Amino acid sequence: MTDTSTSTTTAATSAADADAAAGADTLADRLAEVWIELEERLAHVPVLRRLADGTVTIDDYQRLLFNLRQQVVDGSPWISRAASNFDIDHFELRSAAIRHAEEEHRDFLMIERDYVAIGGTLDELRRGRKNVGSEALSGYMFTYADRPNPVGLLGAMFIIEGLGAKRAAGWASRFQEVLGLADNQVHFMQYHQQADSEHTGDLEAILISGIIDDTAADEIVRCAEVVARLYALQLEELDR
Repeated sequence: MTDTSTSTTTAATSAADADAAAGADTLADRLAEVWIELEERLAHVPVLRRLADGTVTIDDYQRLLFNLRQQVVDGSPWISRAASNFDIDHFELRSAAIRHAEEEHRDFLMIERDYVAIGGTLDELRRGRKNVGSEALSGYMFTYADRPNPVGLLGAMFIIEGLGAKRAAGWASRFQEVLGLADNQVHFMQYHQQADSEHTGDLEAILISGIIDDTAADEIVRCAEVVARLYALQLEELDR
């Protein structure tokens, strides 16, 4: 004899799992489209275009590190702020944000060491200010992090950690190839291939966990779109 209640429960669970998987696929597809647009935009960023065609200079690299440092130093603070705004119903996201902030809060020191290793000084680096793109990016991140349960910031992490995991090591290798740089002069970019690959793995686990509903998915995609544009703007507006 078939246990009707058990069969019904199993069917309902399977349907729920299928719906969650379909939703995750849809979110993944939407984020993939944002990533493709970002890649297309990055291909036109002057410093990255010079890097690709082999005409990049040591001054270009120094300017890139100078500008990145001013924004990277804000990374852990906005993640910490986001963590403080997740309530108990979003405990998993709060815990993930706390861990991530702890892992990120020394990253700017790597940039400082690389910058000094190529002839720059800490004094000039630490007296620097954000360029207009970095100002816009940091301002957006802190403002969004102040929202109650800022789930959309998973989209920001998709972009920022994705760049580290998918692009940073390639940029480091190319800078070394063209400029003859040593590993201790490109450590920040090299480090982030492995570190951000781990972070993107954690992010993917959250995105497919079933805790992301349609409203949250829309916020994640929108935040990814904004951060992708502002991150590219940061690279376009070096020194401005």
